[in-house]
Amino acid sequence: QVNFVVCQLFALLAAIWFRTYLHSSKTSPFIRHVVATLLGLYLALFCFGWYALHFVIQSGISYYIMIVIGVENMHKYCFVFALGYLTVCQITRVYIFDYGQYSADFSGPMMIITQKITSLAFEIRDGMFRKNEDLTPSQRCLAVRRMPSLLEYLSYNCNFMGILAGPLCSYKDYITFIEGRSYQLQQSEANGKEDTKYEQTDPSPNIAVAQKLLICGLSLLFHMTITKTLPVEYNIDDNFRATASWPVRFFYLYVSLMAARPKYYFAWTLADAINNAAGFGFRGYDKNGVTRWDLISNLRIQQIEFSTSFKMFLDNWNIQTALWLKRVCYERATFSPTIQTFILSAIWHGVYPGYYLTFLTGVLMTLAARAIRNNIRHYFVESPAVKLCYDIVTWMATQAAISYTVVPFVLLSIKPSFTFYSSCYFCLHIASILVLLVLPLKRTQKGSKKHESVQPVWSRKLEEESLLQKNNYSTTNNSFSQKQEITCRYQALKQ
Repeated sequence: QVNFVVCQLFALLAAIWFRTYLHSSKTSPFIRHVVATLLGLYLALFCFGWYALHFVIQSGISYYIMIVIGVENMHKYCFVFALGYLTVCQITRVYIFDYGQYSADFSGPMMIITQKITSLAFEIRDGMFRKNEDLTPSQRCLAVRRMPSLLEYLSYNCNFMGILAGPLCSYKDYITFIEGRSYQLQQSEANGKEDTKYEQTDPSPNIAVAQKLLICGLSLLFHMTITKTLPVEYNIDDNFRATASWPVRFFYLYVSLMAARPKYYFAWTLADAINNAAGFGFRGYDKNGVTRWDLISNLRIQQIEFSTSFKMFLDNWNIQTALWLKRVCYERATFSPTIQTFILSAIWHGVYPGYYLTFLTGVLMTLAARAIRNNIRHYFVESPAVKLCYDIVTWMATQAAISYTVVPFVLLSIKPSFTFYSSCYFCLHIASILVLLVLPLKRTQKGSKKHESVQPVWSRKLEEESLLQKNNYSTTNNSFSQKQEITCRYQALKQ
């Protein structure tokens, strides 16, 4: 953990230097690729020793697969190899060598590299093999229409800004950043004529970086002080289970899981700040002309803590991983996309049994929450006072369900996880199954219309931001794809 923090702080300083002295206006993309890759591999070597070779091996073999197999089927082979290699490394680390939970967890960076390998393989296939009309709007904007060079590939996977903690970014956004190509938005009229052209400037990320570092400091302070006094393991303490009442136990469950989140806030926000300090992560301006540096942000803390639905929590927690799961699994699954997505998420996270318990429970919770929301929400949104009460109740229910679901994720092992669930009599599991047996999953058209018409303003803004983030992708080298992406960006901004 100390190595990780030291390396990330070094990466922050390196990012400032990279933006100042190796700016795209001062040096070539080749130099920027080389420096970003070498610094990334140096940090990996310092933090994990020779286990960092796994990062190069995984990337190198995946690139070889792409070249040899060809664009038609390489996405399948890259997906199976990258995920399989990651799983083998996780199994050997946990069950054979028993390095402990975090002392030599070199599989963490490999999880991010696996995301990059698989997502890029699908994006290349979308851009170089599939027909344009067969792609969804997001797939069309993400499609890569030329094979990357080996240097570009290694730079994308192993650059110093994201090798330790990510977050995942699209290949095209990364290449646009390295090459320093300014983004031009062409506003098209209905007749197809272009009447206005906007050019993105190179704004300073200093304010955004300072704000994120402040969040990091507060999160670390909270983790070092409060988290230690509220261990999640106390939920399965025999004396606590025997003496505490149900309200007390559920309250402690909530606060202990809430106290466990700041370490993730710290790691992901620091990773975001590092990318911003290098000049990467700019997503345009808001309606007030304020710069937005959240292109690759991995979480929205306010929306997490005040989520009123299971989906809202998942959409704002580990955002880039959720987008990766959606792009490589959910949108492409031929049956049961929700179940397949949760299974893939469990496999990707690792081989601890607690992960699988959490994600299998998450399937039940997600489907049950969707059924409840789709069938009853429209009855409580006519009156503002009733709607406020509904939001309070759904917030409490969501926080309880999230806390209940993720306990095995923290405890990791089977025995303590089943001890916790059995002490709760598997109450939310049973409730979810009953909900799925009683309520239909599909919402009525009437309910759908009402739900959409009375959607809170802050929720609509959140969805607009999410849509903008999904469609706000950088341009490619050729003019055809550049014009296509410009249209995608403009449509997102209009919405």
